[in-house]
Amino acid sequence: MLFTDSIVALSSGHLPSGVAIIRISGPHVRFAIETILGKLPKARLAHYGALHRQSGELLDHGLTLFFPGPSSFTGEDCGEFHVHGGRAVVAALLAELTRIPGLRHAEPGEFTRRAFLNGKMDLLAAEALADLINAETEAQRQFAVLNSSGAQSELYSAWRRRLIHARAMIEAEMDFADEADVPSSVSGQVWRDISLLVGEMKQHLGGYHKAEMIRDGYDVVILGAPNAGKSSLLNALLQREAAIVTDEPGTTRDLVEAVLELDGLKVRITDTAGLREPSGKVEAIGVDRAKQRAQRADLVLHLEDMSTSAADIELPTSVHAIHIGNKLDRAAAQQAPKRYDLCISTATGENIGSLLQMIGAAAFQAAGTKGEILPSRLRHVELLAEGLRHLEGSLANQPLELRSEELRLATDRIGRLSGAVDVEDLLDVIFSQFCIGK
Repeated sequence: MLFTDSIVALSSGHLPSGVAIIRISGPHVRFAIETILGKLPKARLAHYGALHRQSGELLDHGLTLFFPGPSSFTGEDCGEFHVHGGRAVVAALLAELTRIPGLRHAEPGEFTRRAFLNGKMDLLAAEALADLINAETEAQRQFAVLNSSGAQSELYSAWRRRLIHARAMIEAEMDFADEADVPSSVSGQVWRDISLLVGEMKQHLGGYHKAEMIRDGYDVVILGAPNAGKSSLLNALLQREAAIVTDEPGTTRDLVEAVLELDGLKVRITDTAGLREPSGKVEAIGVDRAKQRAQRADLVLHLEDMSTSAADIELPTSVHAIHIGNKLDRAAAQQAPKRYDLCISTATGENIGSLLQMIGAAAFQAAGTKGEILPSRLRHVELLAEGLRHLEGSLANQPLELRSEELRLATDRIGRLSGAVDVEDLLDVIFSQFCIGK
């Protein structure tokens, strides 16, 4: 796809920095480099030299690189200036570049958008690139690298190819049944494969929550009676003062959330109001929020004070919980008859490391195995769910023409995942396999 204008942007992040990289792309790149550097360097070889304004004034000394299209990130001519990362230096160079006719500041994501429109990557790869740039944890980085390497694209492309082949078989049977090169009664084989594909897609869709955990974090909620030590536990896990701790029951009235990283996986831990009969409207709201938050949690840390005989709280149904006894440092707690998954002391830090290991193990078990291909965005889930609905419709007892239309709609939804929807694909399959029109 040809663009008549060229774009420029700072591509190396916040200033000031040791080095700043200014990237340009489009039909005016060669002229822009010759204007600023004085010549066009050899392709893909860094050239060190003086960079000047059009008036001849020296801007800076730095590296210049030229990447001729189509063998570039965007598929068109690209260039980079590696200069000192001062704000004034970058501002002056950007101002000088945008004075060149046809060269303007890039819009957000426009370099990647041009790469997609020029066929250098599909939508899935573009999304994975954004995820890689925004990755904060090792698990997020690994997930983004897997998708950017093409694993996700290949899975969806393989499904799409199977659907195109199925449509070709069905339409060939409908329209060219009298041709000797068209096999008869292919429907049985086609619908068996579609049934298998339905199962594969359902299993794949079921993994979306794992992707959410990697992206947004494994959700842990601390639940317990007032003064059980919930806020102290949050502080102990984070090794900093994130929540206010007092001896007064009901100190925590609202949710207090913090984030930590356990062996590369993001974990969100939420402190909640103590569960009891509230003494006022504000506390009642806090207790209600605590119960609702626990219902949505991936893991509940059920904390009890072993030094008292307070009644157990009632946990929400269908939640994964670790039952923890607190205040192990007190003599009365050491003789407590209750059985817990783990006994700790937030005052001395005893067994806090063991609790972190238990949380990490639960998080990794829930997030799945490394290298698993998952739907990484809500857009993927919505399109896959629509495609699955049409596939299930194609298996219904209805005329073959309607079943074929359901296959077409399913193929369209799968194709939209990567941005590759081409009606010519179906014709290519029919003519190449069945020699129709001989």
